[in-house]
Amino acid sequence: MQQEQVDWFESWFGSPYYHILYEHRDEFEAQAFVDQLIDYLQPPPGSKMVDIACGEGRYAVQLASRGFDVTGIDLSYESIEKAKKSEGKNLQFLVHDMRFPFYINYFDYAFNFFTSFGYFAAQRDHLMAAKAFGLSLKKGGLLVIDYLNREYTLARMQPESTVRRGDYEFQIKKRLEDGHIVKDISFRDSENKLRNYRERVAAFSLSDFVRMFREAGLSLIGTYGDYALNPYHPFDSPRMIMTFKK
Repeated sequence: MQQEQVDWFESWFGSPYYHILYEHRDEFEAQAFVDQLIDYLQPPPGSKMVDIACGEGRYAVQLASRGFDVTGIDLSYESIEKAKKSEGKNLQFLVHDMRFPFYINYFDYAFNFFTSFGYFAAQRDHLMAAKAFGLSLKKGGLLVIDYLNREYTLARMQPESTVRRGDYEFQIKKRLEDGHIVKDISFRDSENKLRNYRERVAAFSLSDFVRMFREAGLSLIGTYGDYALNPYHPFDSPRMIMTFKK
């Protein structure tokens, strides 16, 4: 019987090595960005929020600590099991695939942090996800997406680099392939076994997002270029942080 192929994000995000490589993306960074967002959005007390592709929940925890009713969803069972250790009366975590509807017309705010979109090989899957995001929101609800900035990223992309994290040395190769930014990651584990992982993220432009989310019933109302929410510039901004309204 043929073995079912596992998508790259299922194997990589469930791996402990993912969290080692990105250990610099910590709760302090999450806290600073959430502070900026809350100051900008001014959500009413008790607002219902969903963190889509929440990972181990660092952003969801920050949102819940401010008194909002927060749900975090992620495809990774391993990540959600860790996130559940932080659950409380206004914070819950569930395993869920972002491509499928979740709590229809329920949330006031939806968040998608740290380039947690654009993972799929087929465009129809991205559109499915966009429509599911829209369905989760109440009328007038807001969606915030934090994504890489295509032009900035491509202009500064290093074909090869080495990243050291403790005892691990990650060899990283990057390229643009079929409209996706591909990152091949190789290293030796504690038993000297060679391990290889891949990240593959769509190199979407702002116009790509506007088109996709228009089909999902959402309109772009603001775009920012970094975590301090400074104005977005297509060539100079490190991030593309978009706010959509249903």
